[in-house]
Amino acid sequence: MTPRFRPPRLRPLLLTTTLTMTLALAATGCGTEPAPGSQTAADRSSSADPAPDRAELEARASAAQLVAEHVWVTEAAGYALARQSVGVLGDDGFGSVYTEPDGGQIRLSVERLPHADADCTDGPAPGSGQEPLVACERDGEQWYRATESGHAYAREQGGLVVTLSGTRQEVDRATLRAAALAAHRADDYELDRVLPPAGEAAGRAPVKRGDLPTEGDGAPDNEVGASG
Repeated sequence: MTPRFRPPRLRPLLLTTTLTMTLALAATGCGTEPAPGSQTAADRSSSADPAPDRAELEARASAAQLVAEHVWVTEAAGYALARQSVGVLGDDGFGSVYTEPDGGQIRLSVERLPHADADCTDGPAPGSGQEPLVACERDGEQWYRATESGHAYAREQGGLVVTLSGTRQEVDRATLRAAALAAHRADDYELDRVLPPAGEAAGRAPVKRGDLPTEGDGAPDNEVGASG
């Protein structure tokens, strides 16, 4: 009896992997880079690239007004770090944005905040100006909170509150949760990729204001001129 030939079926896993790689490659062409956490520390340490100089990393962080120990990174399928979004929050916090080709954004923030900014069980933190909460629950080591328009995962770590947030229309909860679980303090290799290059941040001159006098305490000159 002649065996019947059956054409091979394309496995869904292969399609999913191909789609994920396509999204990641598309993101890198739009001023973004693959998520720094996408390669394990073991992979990086075994690579041929020499370890970044820690003193240089500290200098680059200081030039960007950042604390190296407060720089965190994460990863999410299809999302890449927008390098231009990296910056300081508050006095010594850190913030960045991860984007995907369709315009979705995941915001990562690391700040010294009160406990209430992480634990949403008592409602939005005082003075936060947030919309009323429609969801607040503990999810493992983190808190999940949601309003009609946005949602976030937050956790406290060493005196800091680490938050991953986005709009509910752009980022579903599963993706946001995966990014929150993957968030971690950047190692030296990741710092090297995230921090502005040496000299770039230091070369940004402050904006010169024409209403500040050259002498005295620097108070604005509000004298009414001839046209006033």
